[in-house]
Amino acid sequence: MGSTSRPWVALDDSGFRSLMAGILDAYRTVAPTVQGSTVALREISSADELPSGVTLAQEPGSCRLVPLGDGDHRRFAWAVGPDSAKGIQHPAQVELFRATVGPDGFELCAGGDHDDVPGQPSRPLAIVGLRPCDVAAVGVLGRVLDRDPGALVVAVNCTTPGGTCFCDSMGTGPVLEGDRVPVADLVLWERDGTDGCEYIVTHASERGEALLEPIAVSGCDETERSWAAGAAAVARAAMGRSLHTEGLAESLMTTLESRRWDEIAERCLSCGNCTMVCPTCFCSSIHDTSTPDGSVVSRTQRWDSCFSLEHSYVHGGSVRSGTSDRYRQWLTHKLSTWWGQFGESGCIGCGRCITWCPVGIDLVEEANALHAEAATTHAAATGAQGDAGTRTVSLPFADRGVPTVSDVLVRRRDSHAVEVGSG
Repeated sequence: MGSTSRPWVALDDSGFRSLMAGILDAYRTVAPTVQGSTVALREISSADELPSGVTLAQEPGSCRLVPLGDGDHRRFAWAVGPDSAKGIQHPAQVELFRATVGPDGFELCAGGDHDDVPGQPSRPLAIVGLRPCDVAAVGVLGRVLDRDPGALVVAVNCTTPGGTCFCDSMGTGPVLEGDRVPVADLVLWERDGTDGCEYIVTHASERGEALLEPIAVSGCDETERSWAAGAAAVARAAMGRSLHTEGLAESLMTTLESRRWDEIAERCLSCGNCTMVCPTCFCSSIHDTSTPDGSVVSRTQRWDSCFSLEHSYVHGGSVRSGTSDRYRQWLTHKLSTWWGQFGESGCIGCGRCITWCPVGIDLVEEANALHAEAATTHAAATGAQGDAGTRTVSLPFADRGVPTVSDVLVRRRDSHAVEVGSG
């Protein structure tokens, strides 16, 4: 993507519609639409299909559509719905290959689902309305899978966080800034104006600039910049949650035997909803199928979840047979061991796992509680032993000071004097 050539320009409602018309003309466009009691990503053919005058009220285990005040017709006055770009970047089901069996043996065919109409040229994809946290997730998942969605991305900064949002804690929102900006082709602010919605464009790649070229825009002065700064401050103050991240990765590795995991398991249904709506979870499984006569065989990759009993199955049984084991695996991977694998957190603070948990288990509440438990245990241990008796245990994880699973197992072996004997 090229650098910004015309930053900080303003569009009125008519200009935004012209922008959307240009996108819809050149791209197959996926954007937010009202679906039942929520907002979800769907392919659209008109800007009129975007939400208007509604927001989402989200709390643990609850999401509902709520109208805005009279005369407020903003299209993006909500945080996130259940969908993200993951379904595009990492489709829920992909046929990896198909083979036919004939008299001369196997004939392999390339797999994959195609949306293109036969006989018509393929159209590139555009994703409109991604929040900063979801743009961050595109980068996180892309580094895991080494895969870029390749779509035109129109991001909209967030002015209305939900009750389960904590992107400010994770440094992924509510404003798209820093190294993540180039992931988007256009970055917009939206505000309710006297003559309809108004938009401020703060970043445009070469592709984004080409879309702006035929549209009448006006320049922005310090007034618009001050408004944007104020809107960002208000959004940060309105976050529904705050996760204490300093030292959290290390703390989680010291609480693997906490009773709190069992307490969580008493409520957890192991349904996997949290992993399905998470924009960075990438667990999958491979399925081989054949026709009844064996003439056609195929291999398919499907989304899976570390909450399913079969996901950790190896010869002889599942490694994580209990619900507490599976929840612990998910949360510690997301907030701790992901750092060692990929150099960052696997959580972008969107709050979806909290909203769409049927029983309202709160990742932030649980992680903060475990963090506090680790701090209390450490303080009690060092206070009881005194400086002379304190044993400092180094738990390196890559170069970030986070323990690896091997480090933890060694420490637990030493502390519990576990002995693998002759039996």
